[in-house]
Amino acid sequence: MNTHPEHKQSTEATKRIVILGSTGSIGMNAVSVIDHLGSNFLIVGLSAHGKADPGEMGRLMAQIQKFEPEAVALWDEQAAQTLRDQNILSHGKPIAVFSGMEGLIRLASLESANYLLSSVVGAVGLRPLLAALQAGKIVALANKEALIMAGELVMAEARKSKGKILPVDSEHSAIFQCLGYEPTRAVRRLIVTASGGPFYRSTQSLDDVTAEQALAHPTWKMGKKITIDSATLMNKGIEMIEAGILFNIPLNQIEAIIHPQSIVHSLVEFVDSAVLAQLSLPDMCLPIQYSLTYPERLPNHLAPLNLAKARALEFYEPNFERFPCLMLAREAGLKGGTWPTVLNAADETVVHAFLDGKISFTGIARVIEKVLAMHKGVAKPCLEDILNADEWARAKAKECI
Repeated sequence: MNTHPEHKQSTEATKRIVILGSTGSIGMNAVSVIDHLGSNFLIVGLSAHGKADPGEMGRLMAQIQKFEPEAVALWDEQAAQTLRDQNILSHGKPIAVFSGMEGLIRLASLESANYLLSSVVGAVGLRPLLAALQAGKIVALANKEALIMAGELVMAEARKSKGKILPVDSEHSAIFQCLGYEPTRAVRRLIVTASGGPFYRSTQSLDDVTAEQALAHPTWKMGKKITIDSATLMNKGIEMIEAGILFNIPLNQIEAIIHPQSIVHSLVEFVDSAVLAQLSLPDMCLPIQYSLTYPERLPNHLAPLNLAKARALEFYEPNFERFPCLMLAREAGLKGGTWPTVLNAADETVVHAFLDGKISFTGIARVIEKVLAMHKGVAKPCLEDILNADEWARAKAKECI
């Protein structure tokens, strides 16, 4: 396959990266970051759904042509077979094309890779994440749902193997940067910032919110699912649970605060009352790059922060009554076990139903609350318990819808 010389990647690169979800918002940004980082960073694997939207295969083919990965995984088997039939070459050899869940697992644990950037959305990312950790990979994790589903299992696997998890979400990257080498006993609070989404300052009835309105995020360009979660504040509740898992901090020491400008990405308060914050313009390329270059910092093409131009940084307490998903997530996180698994599965189901016009915006929280009320939790779940709880919650959410 022909590539432009300026895009040739060195096969001697020390960071050999697989990207799960390379055609989504985070994946596309990750590809752009790696392209700017230079020859020390090599993309060896890419994955996509295959039929998620009309332009997806076009984006994937452009990535394949530009970066010549050795393997590709497509969730859709028909799309995978179509790609196989094209007999595409990479560095003179046929590209391996995998499919389905087993394909994602094979790609995530690809022998030649030492990094996995997981940016798939939803529960589908759990088993590939575990496979990558078992294979000793460093994981740049943007797939928060996998941690919400099975946080204890995932972190136990990371401790047992030589694998490592580095956060990609801007909030968790901010906390990671602020913590440095401080021990967790020195932390009093983690403060996770939220933009508030498109409705936090609005006085309109949320019963009448359309999908188009909910997808109009004021500061971030993200995929549809996470954008709806941002509008309901479920995303912030999930991120609070995720922060507790990643940094081994009890959930009662983690708070959320509304910060519409999305410049302060999170804060850490220490026991001596010192507070550290990480600031930058809202662009996911920065936390993605830091997860790939850590512990180094490298120059990039991003605009520097001009505080004089920003002028005001505002902070508000969350409105739990108007946005009940935030409290539902917090309660599920405090219970632990399979409760966060059920929360996540129900949320995924109802968000897709909302986007399909089957349920109202305020119905999202109502259905999730009903499903949680029916759940009989498992305190110390194994992987089978987690997968069963996930399946049960999706079925119950569909019944409620």
